[in-house]
Amino acid sequence: MATVKRQLLIVNSLCLLFFCLAFPATAQAEDVPRSINESTMVGIGGYNLRDTYLSPSTDINYTGWVARVLNERMKIVRLADSNVSRQQLINVEFGSTRNGAETANEYAGFVDYSLGYHYRFPQVLSGLKVLTGASARLSGGFIYNTRNSNNPVSGKADFDLNLSAMAIYNFRIKDFPLTLRYQAEIPFAGVLFSVHKGEPYYFLTQGSADGVVRFSSFHNKFAMKNYFTLDIPVSSFTVRVGYLNSMYRTDVNSIKTHVLSNSFMIGLVKEFVSFGGKRLKSERYRYKSAYY
Repeated sequence: MATVKRQLLIVNSLCLLFFCLAFPATAQAEDVPRSINESTMVGIGGYNLRDTYLSPSTDINYTGWVARVLNERMKIVRLADSNVSRQQLINVEFGSTRNGAETANEYAGFVDYSLGYHYRFPQVLSGLKVLTGASARLSGGFIYNTRNSNNPVSGKADFDLNLSAMAIYNFRIKDFPLTLRYQAEIPFAGVLFSVHKGEPYYFLTQGSADGVVRFSSFHNKFAMKNYFTLDIPVSSFTVRVGYLNSMYRTDVNSIKTHVLSNSFMIGLVKEFVSFGGKRLKSERYRYKSAYY
């Protein structure tokens, strides 16, 4: 328990550092409304699972498909002379896979939420925004193996602090405006939940919980997300198409896990200002966008 308390103290300190980022709040020279850029996308693609808690062999992969829903919000906030934007992401995914011998299936489901802040650097190229920052992510889910009668489910729970970088490029093809974005994110510290190999989950109710909460970093976990999107205006709305590559690998308590996915995404985008009345009418065409 002392080890767990030390690990939680480290993570709490990191969280405090994250939420007290050195972006001094300053008064605004002009009170221009800050719009919210929100998108909701659905995606489908390939899935690759391996979990040695469910299958002892490190050579057996389960492959199949994944479907996901991704909601994203971005908004400029009153930090560092309005050069900081806040990003919120909610991802829900479900995957169905089968082993190479076609003798068993594995199903997986995950939900995660992340909150990040990015500093926007001065433009070095017209239409290009370069942002770097950090985010905090909370995720949970399961992997279920249909062949196992004992220990058929492997539970997952992670809290991560991530480094994040993003480039947004607004350009035109003739008179047609387009917006291209690339974002990469990688966790550098956090905590995760993992039982010990071969240990049933009901042991947790009998006081056998030592070592199930572990500090995570590059020594026992590697994860990364690569996200490409293209915004295309169509009539009176905007379509966002994209590609999401996600990698998750852990080696904790003698259990090796990986969850790999490649998803093609499509959805709609809306840009709006969260006030109304006379102010909305008078400042309808004056707002600051975190994205466009």
